[in-house]
Amino acid sequence: MLNFNMPRYEIIRNEKKCINCKVCAKQCANEVHSYDEADNIMRADEALCVNCHRCVLLCPTKALTVKKYPLEFKENANWTAEAMNEIYKQAETGGVLLTSMGNPKPFPIYWDKMLLNASQVTNPSIDPLREPMEIKTFIGRNPDKLEFDGKGKLITKMPPKLELNAPIMFSAMSYGSISKNAHESLARAAAELGIYYNTGEGGLNKEFYKYGKNTIVQVASGRFGIDKKYLNTGAAIEIKIGQGAKPGIGGHLPGAKVDEDVSATRMIPEGSDAISPAPHHDIYSIEDLRQLIYSLKEVTGYKKPVFVKIAAVHNAAAIASGIARAGADAIVIDGFRGGTGAAPARVRDNVGIPIELALAAIDQRLREEGIRNSVSLIIAGSIRNSADIVKAVALGADAVYIASAALIAMGCHMCHSCMGGKCNWGIATQKANLVKRLNPDIMYKRLVNLVSAWNHEIQEILGGMGINAIDSLRGNRFMLRGIGLNDKELEILGIKYAGEAI
Repeated sequence: MLNFNMPRYEIIRNEKKCINCKVCAKQCANEVHSYDEADNIMRADEALCVNCHRCVLLCPTKALTVKKYPLEFKENANWTAEAMNEIYKQAETGGVLLTSMGNPKPFPIYWDKMLLNASQVTNPSIDPLREPMEIKTFIGRNPDKLEFDGKGKLITKMPPKLELNAPIMFSAMSYGSISKNAHESLARAAAELGIYYNTGEGGLNKEFYKYGKNTIVQVASGRFGIDKKYLNTGAAIEIKIGQGAKPGIGGHLPGAKVDEDVSATRMIPEGSDAISPAPHHDIYSIEDLRQLIYSLKEVTGYKKPVFVKIAAVHNAAAIASGIARAGADAIVIDGFRGGTGAAPARVRDNVGIPIELALAAIDQRLREEGIRNSVSLIIAGSIRNSADIVKAVALGADAVYIASAALIAMGCHMCHSCMGGKCNWGIATQKANLVKRLNPDIMYKRLVNLVSAWNHEIQEILGGMGINAIDSLRGNRFMLRGIGLNDKELEILGIKYAGEAI
């Protein structure tokens, strides 16, 4: 059958440098490279290449380069090469286009269109190396009021809270979608940093129960791996309603990824597909959600905060208001650039809204209704650096989740091929020969280094603003200014244009 699709990448091999060591063939899980004994030469099937860079980085003589395939289509602003190639592929297979990781489309990145304020003479900056700087963060509900006895002792019973040494957590990535070694790296890093990591919807591997005090356990529509022990092991529970990369869409872990260990952790038969329905079939109203929230609080003795995670969609502010009133201790909002192990490409690239706009709208709505203090806000969806975090806090977030950044720290090269289960870096795979490529002893330290570096930068930025505690920045939009934004965008974000005084 005639195949209209050409390879996406071209592999260029410098024959003068290549020594036929076969490292590229041994390292490529996609079987791109092979050795031709007859001609004593290495060859490449470029149609199989996903541009993960492993062969390039591990080639001992640096003989390899991967570039975009040079085939040129007739120039057409509407019918681009990408659009035509996708049609060719669907016409050939009759299938849904699957992809992974976050939305790569050139939509506005609002973090990059916001600038931070800095102190000068009348409100001098603070040197975090010589003066106290507090970035510790608490996640959970606050009581309506505080009551004290005659001796000044607090008598109000405080709701359960999480204490973070920094406003950063590792976001939900299920066991099955990522490897056991990747999960171990996240868990160990969270424990050392004094923060938390999220199990995702795949349950908690028995070997990781020891990290329970730094674990957020997730309850998703598939209810995989959930029992009383699981719920009571975690420091908090997260009900997953939606995901930024695929709002309104359920999940699917192929049976090929459900090995013996994943099977035991998820409590499903080995080799079976793990299907997460789009809706929770016991939640069709805010009242239903409230019942689940309090069922989870009941089973854990009201000792653990319960989060509710939603995707950033157009009416997210109204939804968040209902969730806060339903008794959630924290609301997690996941923006349309959030990563995923697998999603229909059309959904990932066209559904949802930017996390910056959703956060601003939700924070404003909760403040107007007088309930902002009753719930924490956690955001996710492509937090790339410490400046993004500071801007998120100024817009109203209490903390952020990071996932793609954490995977990149462990070696991810963003090749958007997680769904195939052949991750050459040992992250999005369950193949034993690939999983062992990711060494938790090394990777957890890289995660610790990343978050530690960001913590230092957050303190430097706060000091430059003349702020000595991150609590003082939360929701303080006067410290933000927009650039390259229209009036409506500025209105939704609740900030002024660069150059405008307070």
